[in-house]
Amino acid sequence: MHNVTALQRALLFVAAIIIVLALLVWGIGPDTIMARKVDLLYLGQQHLILVFSSMFLALIVGIPCGILLSRPAARGVAEHVMQIFNIGNTLPPLAVLALAMVFIGIGDTPAIIALFLASLLPIVRNTYAGLCSVPASLLEAANGIGMTKWQRLRQVELPNAWSVMLSGIRIATAINVGTAPLAFLIGASSYGELIFPGIYLNDFPTLILGATATALFALILDVLLASLGRILTPHIAR
Repeated sequence: MHNVTALQRALLFVAAIIIVLALLVWGIGPDTIMARKVDLLYLGQQHLILVFSSMFLALIVGIPCGILLSRPAARGVAEHVMQIFNIGNTLPPLAVLALAMVFIGIGDTPAIIALFLASLLPIVRNTYAGLCSVPASLLEAANGIGMTKWQRLRQVELPNAWSVMLSGIRIATAINVGTAPLAFLIGASSYGELIFPGIYLNDFPTLILGATATALFALILDVLLASLGRILTPHIAR
């Protein structure tokens, strides 16, 4: 039954992608898509580099920080420390990009740093929330059988907090993909190279092409992360 449900989800997703692509071809014409085929592939690759690089940094920083803040000794100051990670969200994305450009310059590096800052808070907060929500009875049972703190974290806390942590990763990924086109404004290649010139030149087919590619990118990554969550957490309903 679970496999049937998973298959139905996969078929619905493929059908939705086909419908969106068909509407896109019908709306802007196949000639525009063919003319921009090379741009779509190249900018898609650059978009991936920005998103994956910044998300990798956000994960290797955000998850350990969330774990440290969830420890009993740090919980009293956790909410105050969390505001440090909120810098990338309290400032508008353009302001974060502008600050990164001022201190680092133009190109991919400041864009990756700005996207890293924008993606950090959901990962830290959800890691913290997930670990804090692990039932005390499980922790007591782990202590009762003689587990060390590291064993308890790895075998009990993280598996039980995974679904909440994954929600934060999915939110961060969506923010990251949606913000990446703005990196065009500081000299980094992304689908923003289609979106912003389309706005400036009133070239609506190019604008729609860039926006749709970004949206499809975000949708595909979210579905992949959701599938990863179901694979790594087999007890949840599929």
